[in-house]
Amino acid sequence: MVQSNQFLGTEPIGKLMRKYAIPCIISLLVGALYNIVDQIFIANASYLGSYGNAANTVVFPLTVVALAIAVMVGDGCCAFVSICLGKKEMDDAKKSVGNAIVMIIAGSLLLTAVYLIFQTQIIAMFGGTVNEETFYYSKEYFFYITLGIPFYMFGQSMNPIIRADGNPKFAMASTLAGAVANILLDPVFIFVCKGG
Repeated sequence: MVQSNQFLGTEPIGKLMRKYAIPCIISLLVGALYNIVDQIFIANASYLGSYGNAANTVVFPLTVVALAIAVMVGDGCCAFVSICLGKKEMDDAKKSVGNAIVMIIAGSLLLTAVYLIFQTQIIAMFGGTVNEETFYYSKEYFFYITLGIPFYMFGQSMNPIIRADGNPKFAMASTLAGAVANILLDPVFIFVCKGG
Protein backbone atom coordinates (compact mmCIF):
# COMPACT_ATOMS: atom_id res chain seq x y z
CA MET A 1 0.00 0.00 0.00
CA VAL A 2 2.50 2.57 -1.11
CA GLN A 3 2.50 4.71 -4.23
CA SER A 4 1.43 1.94 -6.66
CA ASN A 5 -2.27 2.69 -6.15
CA GLN A 6 -2.16 6.45 -6.78
CA PHE A 7 -3.82 5.96 -10.16
CA LEU A 8 -7.06 5.16 -8.31
CA GLY A 9 -7.46 8.85 -7.56
CA THR A 10 -6.61 10.14 -11.03
CA GLU A 11 -7.92 7.67 -13.64
CA PRO A 12 -11.37 8.20 -15.21
CA ILE A 13 -14.14 6.18 -13.52
CA GLY A 14 -15.05 4.29 -16.73
CA LYS A 15 -11.48 3.11 -17.23
CA LEU A 16 -11.21 2.01 -13.60
CA MET A 17 -14.52 0.12 -13.86
CA ARG A 18 -13.23 -1.85 -16.86
CA LYS A 19 -9.87 -2.44 -15.21
CA TYR A 20 -11.50 -3.80 -12.05
CA ALA A 21 -14.76 -5.36 -13.28
CA ILE A 22 -13.30 -7.79 -15.83
CA PRO A 23 -10.75 -9.44 -13.47
CA CYS A 24 -13.37 -9.54 -10.70
CA ILE A 25 -15.96 -11.22 -12.95
CA ILE A 26 -13.37 -13.75 -14.14
CA SER A 27 -12.39 -14.49 -10.52
CA LEU A 28 -16.03 -15.08 -9.54
CA LEU A 29 -16.66 -17.34 -12.54
CA VAL A 30 -13.51 -19.35 -11.85
CA GLY A 31 -14.52 -19.68 -8.20
CA ALA A 32 -17.87 -21.12 -9.28
CA LEU A 33 -16.09 -23.67 -11.48
CA TYR A 34 -14.40 -25.42 -8.54
CA ASN A 35 -17.43 -27.48 -7.53
CA ILE A 36 -18.48 -28.11 -11.13
CA VAL A 37 -15.02 -29.46 -12.05
CA ASP A 38 -14.96 -31.66 -8.94
CA GLN A 39 -18.41 -33.06 -9.78
CA ILE A 40 -17.33 -33.90 -13.34
CA PHE A 41 -14.21 -35.80 -12.28
CA ILE A 42 -15.98 -37.58 -9.42
CA ALA A 43 -18.85 -38.66 -11.68
CA ASN A 44 -16.37 -40.22 -14.13
CA ALA A 45 -14.55 -42.25 -11.48
CA SER A 46 -16.14 -45.69 -11.68
CA TYR A 47 -15.30 -46.51 -8.07
CA LEU A 48 -17.08 -43.35 -6.79
CA GLY A 49 -20.03 -42.72 -9.07
CA SER A 50 -23.19 -41.27 -7.61
CA TYR A 51 -22.05 -41.76 -3.99
CA GLY A 52 -19.04 -39.53 -4.60
CA ASN A 53 -21.24 -36.84 -6.12
CA ALA A 54 -23.68 -37.20 -3.22
CA ALA A 55 -20.80 -36.64 -0.79
CA ASN A 56 -19.73 -33.55 -2.73
CA THR A 57 -23.29 -32.22 -2.61
CA VAL A 58 -23.57 -32.85 1.14
CA VAL A 59 -20.30 -31.01 1.88
CA PHE A 60 -20.74 -28.12 -0.58
CA PRO A 61 -22.94 -25.94 1.71
CA LEU A 62 -20.20 -26.00 4.33
CA THR A 63 -17.76 -24.41 1.91
CA VAL A 64 -20.42 -21.79 1.13
CA VAL A 65 -20.60 -20.91 4.85
CA ALA A 66 -16.80 -20.53 4.89
CA LEU A 67 -16.97 -18.41 1.73
CA ALA A 68 -19.67 -16.17 3.22
CA ILE A 69 -17.55 -15.42 6.30
CA ALA A 70 -14.44 -14.83 4.18
CA VAL A 71 -16.28 -12.48 1.82
CA MET A 72 -17.78 -10.59 4.77
CA VAL A 73 -14.32 -9.94 6.23
CA GLY A 74 -12.63 -9.34 2.87
CA ASP A 75 -15.25 -7.03 1.36
CA GLY A 76 -15.65 -5.11 4.62
CA CYS A 77 -11.92 -4.54 4.83
CA CYS A 78 -11.80 -3.71 1.11
CA ALA A 79 -14.38 -0.95 1.53
CA PHE A 80 -12.61 0.48 4.57
CA VAL A 81 -9.19 0.32 2.87
CA SER A 82 -10.61 2.14 -0.16
CA ILE A 83 -12.03 4.89 2.06
CA CYS A 84 -8.73 5.21 3.94
CA LEU A 85 -6.70 5.35 0.74
CA GLY A 86 -9.04 8.04 -0.59
CA LYS A 87 -8.47 10.07 2.58
CA LYS A 88 -4.72 9.33 2.44
CA GLU A 89 -4.88 7.63 5.84
CA MET A 90 -2.34 4.90 5.11
CA ASP A 91 -1.86 3.84 8.73
CA ASP A 92 -5.58 3.14 9.18
CA ALA A 93 -5.61 1.17 5.92
CA LYS A 94 -2.67 -0.95 7.08
CA LYS A 95 -4.27 -1.55 10.49
CA SER A 96 -7.48 -2.62 8.78
CA VAL A 97 -5.64 -5.20 6.68
CA GLY A 98 -3.83 -6.49 9.76
CA ASN A 99 -7.14 -6.78 11.61
CA ALA A 100 -8.71 -8.62 8.67
CA ILE A 101 -5.82 -11.10 8.59
CA VAL A 102 -6.11 -11.81 12.32
CA MET A 103 -9.90 -12.03 12.07
CA ILE A 104 -9.90 -14.46 9.14
CA ILE A 105 -7.20 -16.69 10.66
CA ALA A 106 -9.04 -16.86 14.01
CA GLY A 107 -12.43 -17.29 12.33
CA SER A 108 -11.24 -20.00 9.98
CA LEU A 109 -9.57 -21.97 12.77
CA LEU A 110 -12.72 -21.69 14.89
CA LEU A 111 -14.92 -22.82 11.99
CA THR A 112 -12.55 -25.73 11.28
CA ALA A 113 -12.75 -26.80 14.92
CA VAL A 114 -16.57 -26.61 14.91
CA TYR A 115 -16.71 -28.64 11.68
CA LEU A 116 -14.39 -31.33 13.05
CA ILE A 117 -16.10 -31.56 16.45
CA PHE A 118 -19.64 -31.75 15.04
CA GLN A 119 -18.76 -33.63 11.86
CA THR A 120 -21.35 -36.41 12.14
CA GLN A 121 -24.19 -34.07 13.15
CA ILE A 122 -23.40 -31.65 10.33
CA ILE A 123 -23.26 -34.42 7.74
CA ALA A 124 -26.60 -35.78 9.02
CA MET A 125 -28.14 -32.29 8.88
CA PHE A 126 -27.31 -32.03 5.16
CA GLY A 127 -28.60 -35.51 4.29
CA GLY A 128 -25.34 -37.43 4.35
CA THR A 129 -26.78 -40.31 6.38
CA VAL A 130 -29.29 -41.36 3.72
CA ASN A 131 -27.32 -44.60 3.27
CA GLU A 132 -24.06 -46.13 4.42
CA GLU A 133 -22.07 -45.42 1.26
CA THR A 134 -23.04 -41.76 1.11
CA PHE A 135 -22.18 -41.33 4.78
CA TYR A 136 -18.78 -43.01 4.30
CA TYR A 137 -17.82 -40.84 1.32
CA SER A 138 -19.30 -37.68 2.89
CA LYS A 139 -17.30 -38.20 6.07
CA GLU A 140 -14.06 -38.72 4.15
CA TYR A 141 -14.61 -35.76 1.81
CA PHE A 142 -15.76 -33.56 4.71
CA PHE A 143 -12.56 -34.25 6.64
CA TYR A 144 -10.23 -33.21 3.83
CA ILE A 145 -12.29 -30.19 2.83
CA THR A 146 -12.36 -29.08 6.49
CA LEU A 147 -8.55 -29.23 6.69
CA GLY A 148 -8.40 -26.83 3.74
CA ILE A 149 -10.92 -24.35 5.16
CA PRO A 150 -8.33 -21.97 6.72
CA PHE A 151 -6.41 -21.70 3.44
CA TYR A 152 -9.60 -21.31 1.40
CA MET A 153 -10.98 -18.60 3.68
CA PHE A 154 -7.68 -16.72 3.79
CA GLY A 155 -7.43 -16.65 0.00
CA GLN A 156 -11.04 -15.62 -0.50
CA SER A 157 -10.84 -12.82 2.08
CA MET A 158 -7.57 -11.40 0.76
CA ASN A 159 -8.72 -11.21 -2.87
CA PRO A 160 -10.90 -8.08 -2.47
CA ILE A 161 -8.24 -6.47 -0.28
CA ILE A 162 -5.64 -7.00 -3.01
CA ARG A 163 -8.05 -5.42 -5.51
CA ALA A 164 -8.55 -2.43 -3.18
CA ASP A 165 -4.80 -1.89 -3.14
CA GLY A 166 -4.82 -1.47 -6.92
CA ASN A 167 -3.92 -4.99 -8.10
CA PRO A 168 -7.05 -6.54 -9.64
CA LYS A 169 -5.01 -8.64 -12.09
CA PHE A 170 -2.92 -10.17 -9.31
CA ALA A 171 -6.11 -11.06 -7.41
CA MET A 172 -7.48 -12.69 -10.58
CA ALA A 173 -4.20 -14.51 -11.26
CA SER A 174 -4.17 -16.01 -7.75
CA THR A 175 -7.72 -17.31 -8.23
CA LEU A 176 -6.83 -18.71 -11.66
CA ALA A 177 -3.73 -20.42 -10.24
CA GLY A 178 -5.88 -22.24 -7.67
CA ALA A 179 -8.41 -23.27 -10.32
CA VAL A 180 -5.73 -24.58 -12.67
CA ALA A 181 -4.13 -26.52 -9.81
CA ASN A 182 -7.57 -27.99 -8.99
CA ILE A 183 -8.17 -29.02 -12.60
CA LEU A 184 -4.70 -30.61 -12.89
CA LEU A 185 -4.68 -32.33 -9.49
CA ASP A 186 -8.27 -33.65 -9.54
CA PRO A 187 -7.54 -36.37 -12.12
CA VAL A 188 -4.23 -37.21 -10.44
CA PHE A 189 -5.77 -37.77 -7.01
CA ILE A 190 -9.07 -39.24 -8.24
CA PHE A 191 -7.92 -41.51 -11.09
CA VAL A 192 -4.20 -42.16 -10.56
CA CYS A 193 -3.96 -42.23 -6.75
CA LYS A 194 -7.55 -43.50 -6.29
CA GLY A 195 -7.89 -40.94 -3.48
CA GLY A 196 -11.64 -40.59 -3.78
